[in-house]
Amino acid sequence: MTLARTAQRAENEYVGVMCGLMDQFAVTLGQAGHALHLDCRTLDWHAVPLPTEIELLVCHSGSPRRLEASAYNARRAECARAVAALAAREPGVGALRDVDVAMLERNRDRIDEIAYARALHVVTENDRVAATERALGEGDLEAIGRLFAASHASLRDRFAVSSDALDALIEIAVATPGVIAARLTGAGFGGCTINLVERGRAEELRAAVDREYAPRTGLRARVFVVDAADGAGLVALSQAG
Repeated sequence: MTLARTAQRAENEYVGVMCGLMDQFAVTLGQAGHALHLDCRTLDWHAVPLPTEIELLVCHSGSPRRLEASAYNARRAECARAVAALAAREPGVGALRDVDVAMLERNRDRIDEIAYARALHVVTENDRVAATERALGEGDLEAIGRLFAASHASLRDRFAVSSDALDALIEIAVATPGVIAARLTGAGFGGCTINLVERGRAEELRAAVDREYAPRTGLRARVFVVDAADGAGLVALSQAG
């Protein structure tokens, strides 16, 4: 965790992207065959087994992003604006982590429209994370599909970090037999989608993307079958002769 937090600080203070800890945490503390649940407030975490009957596919949109030139930092500021408005009326609110939908609704008149939309995404996404972990534990693939769909829609409509290219990849994926769930991954504004696919059916999604994506977007996507792997570690040390 120390290494992950050091890498986060480098992005925040040197690159200028006010990112969270998720990516650095996953890179350093990943466990093969598992998703990870991270509490960014307490830094408590645990591994969540992935069902053996699914494969993971990453689809790169062919649309690169530069987060420091995007609206990423603006989203952080918009969420902070919502927190400040809520904290003025609701004791104990220090972050959107302290907010539920009912609290957000009863204070809607104090929050500007954009900050409200951003906050509603975050609050409902927190609930979806917990629901997805439960669904993974129960092997409820239909529920996972619904949760991923709701997450992508919220990222698109409330948090406004999707793009035409990412939306096209999602639409192609959910129309492809064997695809269980699909959503954008990472910060958005380009980049990738993550797809859960029935084991042995990855090529059906690859073929659909190859066939449909470029005519819709003018971009060339790349599709990768990936594994949930152990985190980065030291492979070998070399010694000077």
